Amino acid sequence: MKILVKLSIVAMLFFFGKINAQDFQGVATYKTKRQVNIELDSTKVETAMQKQIKDMLKKQFEKTYILTFNKEESIYEEEESLGAPNPAGMMVMMSGTGGGDIMYKNTKHQTYTNQNEFFGKIFLIKDDLKPIVWELGSETKNIGAYTCFKATFTEEIEIFKNSMTINGEKDKEDVDEKPQTKTRVTTAWYTPQIPVNTGPEKFFGLPGLILEINDGSQTIICSKVVINPENRIDIEEPKKGKQVTQSEFKAITLKKIKENQERFQSSGREDGEHIKISIGG
Repeated sequence: MKILVKLSIVAMLFFFGKINAQDFQGVATYKTKRQVNIELDSTKVETAMQKQIKDMLKKQFEKTYILTFNKEESIYEEEESLGAPNPAGMMVMMSGTGGGDIMYKNTKHQTYTNQNEFFGKIFLIKDDLKPIVWELGSETKNIGAYTCFKATFTEEIEIFKNSMTINGEKDKEDVDEKPQTKTRVTTAWYTPQIPVNTGPEKFFGLPGLILEINDGSQTIICSKVVINPENRIDIEEPKKGKQVTQSEFKAITLKKIKENQERFQSSGREDGEHIKISIGG
């Protein structure tokens, strides 16, 4: 009888734990900013145009994302908005290693699925979440109504060359197939007041929701959190796209970027100023 009682208690605890994990939900709004360092030849691009280009690039990286989460899963996607216009008479082509359109994370199973559109084709990147070795600190600060604690991690990342073409002149710089490595320190601020181990993009693994991330070039900060909203939100793993691993997708994007750069440069276009910027890393 005692054994049956113990088994019943364990089953009930498991059941209610499952229910609690499913019932607990939240929606967090994040704003992103990225530092863009670019030098333009003043003999080819007027000062006023330089300012327009830099302002436009700044706006390209000022975006709003929505993170919907429960205790085990999350969906992170960009909020729809109108794109920033190009300066008059200027065509700017930007390429990168692919930005995520829908990022699904399952921290229980340590996996993620990233539905990503790249050059008009949809990919479904499915892989394991890369473990993050966080160093927890005692420093605190408030973000909105939440007390946040500092955590950092250090990693080696690959940096690709930037390339630019102005007035149809062919720049010898291209996507470097042998990227340089750089040590990057990422700082996170998380709050135990929201007991989930997730955050924006691929960040996870802290004892509380990550409300701010800064890696030296990009800042992601939470501007609003709603816990257990009135209307229940279903979190579903994306299914659309060609399934690849992260390493396969990286190879595909680098190849495509290189092909488009070569096509653009070989066209010898002279109808106005053309600036092409590749941002890697």
